[in-house]
Amino acid sequence: MQILLACAKIMNDKSKQTGLPLTVPRFAAEAATFARDMMCYGEGEIAEMLSCSRQIAAQNKWRYLHFFDEDNLLQPALMAYHGQAYKHLKAETLTEDALLYANSHLWIISFLYGLLRPLDGIHLYRLEGNVSLPSGEGKNMFDFWKTRLTDLLIESVKADDGVLVHLATEEFQHVFDWKRVTDEVHVVKPLFYVSHGGGLKMQAVWAKSCRGAMTRFIVSNRLSEPEQLNGFSYEGFEYCPHLGEPDFPHFIRE
Repeated sequence: MQILLACAKIMNDKSKQTGLPLTVPRFAAEAATFARDMMCYGEGEIAEMLSCSRQIAAQNKWRYLHFFDEDNLLQPALMAYHGQAYKHLKAETLTEDALLYANSHLWIISFLYGLLRPLDGIHLYRLEGNVSLPSGEGKNMFDFWKTRLTDLLIESVKADDGVLVHLATEEFQHVFDWKRVTDEVHVVKPLFYVSHGGGLKMQAVWAKSCRGAMTRFIVSNRLSEPEQLNGFSYEGFEYCPHLGEPDFPHFIRE
């Protein structure tokens, strides 16, 4: 199985390392070009582009200005992100075997780097999908990456066992021709709901937490069959066989 996980806006300012050799992102050249574009904008422009505060804009202006500094150490992608999913993935506690397995089975979607493997060395950054940059061929990040990432994702899934476990948020589907993906490979999308007022409610924080925890569950146990996902349980979330469909397994927290 191949796994698809989204990047996070929040990144880990404290350098993290795995002890394993870093790999080079497939689209490192494109990321470098976009970083050069971003370093030319002022804080106010970056705040508007990223829909963020001036403080966050200033932080990321600094990151892009120092993107190419020799002492700006690369971090493994899986440990560079610090959003909700990654807090529950707890990459720093994974075994070396689990990390190596993840590096062959997990893709992280990034608006700057395209698609990343967990041990790809990256710099800290922030970028959004609706941003258009001078080097982006007149397209925003969603459209720029679509033609480049769709074939790569499909080919990697087919080269494995044809199964893609979709643990990214729906927004990130737009960096692919998602219809082609679903037509050409077997997509399994776990769903996480909280029982609330007699019904089921998807709460974003819990959903992100479970996506990270499920990623950990897959790579730690080296799962090879979609049905094995049903053994996942976390913080009260349990598989509910009476809801959903095989390709949309439901995990419910009562």
